[in-house]
Amino acid sequence: MNIALLTAAGKSTRMHAEIPKQFLHIHNKPIILYTMEVFQRHAQIDAILVVTLEPWKDMLWAYAKQYQITKLKWVVKGGDTGQESIRCGLEALDRKCQREDVVMIHDGNRPLVSDEIISDSLATYAAYGGAVAAIPCVEAIYKSMDGIASDVTLDRQELFRTQTPHTYSLDKLLWAHQQAKERKIENTTATCTLMSLLGERIYFSKGSEKNLKITTSEDMDILEALLSEVKE
Repeated sequence: MNIALLTAAGKSTRMHAEIPKQFLHIHNKPIILYTMEVFQRHAQIDAILVVTLEPWKDMLWAYAKQYQITKLKWVVKGGDTGQESIRCGLEALDRKCQREDVVMIHDGNRPLVSDEIISDSLATYAAYGGAVAAIPCVEAIYKSMDGIASDVTLDRQELFRTQTPHTYSLDKLLWAHQQAKERKIENTTATCTLMSLLGERIYFSKGSEKNLKITTSEDMDILEALLSEVKE
């Protein structure tokens, strides 16, 4: 079984909004619903789990019913950090699923993930046992210790920016989070970061510049423009 684990437990501290960014509306629909709809329609995805904030769990079920997200099977309360939230989702899956099931972890506030990105993530996982969406860096990159100036430039041809989804077996992900607990690895920024800290090789699957993560108000403006373009 292929399961999409969507993280939607952020509190939008950088957005300075009363409503969590994943529940903000664009064209009269919450961002998380756009994300869920992509996984709902993808033929290779069998089930969806969403990790979210406790006060929003009932609302999420209501949205799923309204928009016929029939693949939504579980809604789980998240933790205080992204790493903790993912672990909460994985532990819930461990009680319901098989260890060999495939889990695709994706940011709930990346609503423009495409069918191609999902398919390639699964294909890369099938080939290598893991997949992390990534895109090459196209700008000049500098390293700075003070954030003011630099005399160190990095070769952009060797640099990649990671996105989600991250795809692994449930067994592998549970192993990684158990290792994190034993080694006191906390608050990693992403699953790929945790895997790297544990010595695992990262295999890249297709990403996209449009697969942006909604973090700031500027990102909201870009998302609204891209969705308007699609509607036209």
